[in-house]
Amino acid sequence: MDRPPGPSVRLKLTLSYAGFLMLAGALLLAVVWVFLLRYVPDRAVMFGRDGFIPNRSDLQRAFFPKAAAALVFLLALGLLGGWVLAGRMLAPLRRITQATRLAAHGSLAHRIRLDGPRDEFRELADSFDAMLARLEAHVAEQRRFAANASHELRTPLATTQILLDVARNDPSRDTGELVERLSSVNTRAIDLTEALLLLSLTDQRSFTREHVDLSLIAEETTETLLPLAEERGVAIETSGDQAPAVGSSALLLQLTTNLVHNAIVHNLPEDGTVWVTTGVQPGAVLLTVENTGVKRAAHVVSTLVEPFQRGTSRVRSDHAGVGLGLAIVKSIAEAHDGTLTVGPRPAGGLRVTVRLPAAPDAVGHEAFT
Repeated sequence: MDRPPGPSVRLKLTLSYAGFLMLAGALLLAVVWVFLLRYVPDRAVMFGRDGFIPNRSDLQRAFFPKAAAALVFLLALGLLGGWVLAGRMLAPLRRITQATRLAAHGSLAHRIRLDGPRDEFRELADSFDAMLARLEAHVAEQRRFAANASHELRTPLATTQILLDVARNDPSRDTGELVERLSSVNTRAIDLTEALLLLSLTDQRSFTREHVDLSLIAEETTETLLPLAEERGVAIETSGDQAPAVGSSALLLQLTTNLVHNAIVHNLPEDGTVWVTTGVQPGAVLLTVENTGVKRAAHVVSTLVEPFQRGTSRVRSDHAGVGLGLAIVKSIAEAHDGTLTVGPRPAGGLRVTVRLPAAPDAVGHEAFT
């Protein structure tokens, strides 16, 4: 059950100002009474033939009406002045409230941009503007991702439909080739769906954390991908120290696999090399994957972590992937409170570094969520 709306903050502040002013006036009058009038004699004092000094009763009759009038004036002044001052003080809050209503209705482009001194309201408005900017960027990224994902999923589905239409119109066509192509298209669709689900999992951070060693994960990855490297004529060199971290072993294995797979696929046609190294820094562990390859400009390299980017072109091959490799790596690294750095090598190729928090000194491998 919703409660009925109460008095506004402006009214509360106004009543508080007026009440404080009335209290201050009453205290002042009380001081005058206690420390002055109490020493006035209670009987009239005569001096000379026609002169006298007023007694306490005379002063009371003159004092109390004026005191009451002064309190009424202070009450009116407190209410009027408090209403004006409260309105001026709460004006920034009204702007923040209006921006909140606009954001609640989907308008994230609005900014408060509160000027004036850097007080509490200014800090609140600046923080709200920064939050709106992050939300707007996140929503735009999600919309772009959804559009790209829809396009990527539509491609294998449309290809499957075309192959089925061809088979229907040409019953004498070799079904073996058709089945092989359908299987390839279906495998790609499954890979893309699994990649999207993995991105969703890492965004929600709904996974169990445990003590892992990145050096062991790197060795397991290179052993798994060694046949692919040999097929493409690429050498893999693994080195480094133990790199203890805390996280999901499965997700970190996926992260390393994506990096090494990309380094193998996007390499020189022959005599290419992939270097996989692990290291430890104060408070952090590093996983670095480098490869030989073509030289890329820095502005091109910076876009590779965006979803559905495949280097300088979107030409697919047998191992081209679904365009989510580095996007998944970035998402997994951020889910583990880490960072991903991608940069070009001077001699060609890329250097990708994942930095994760080092595992705290603890005994055992107790998992926690």
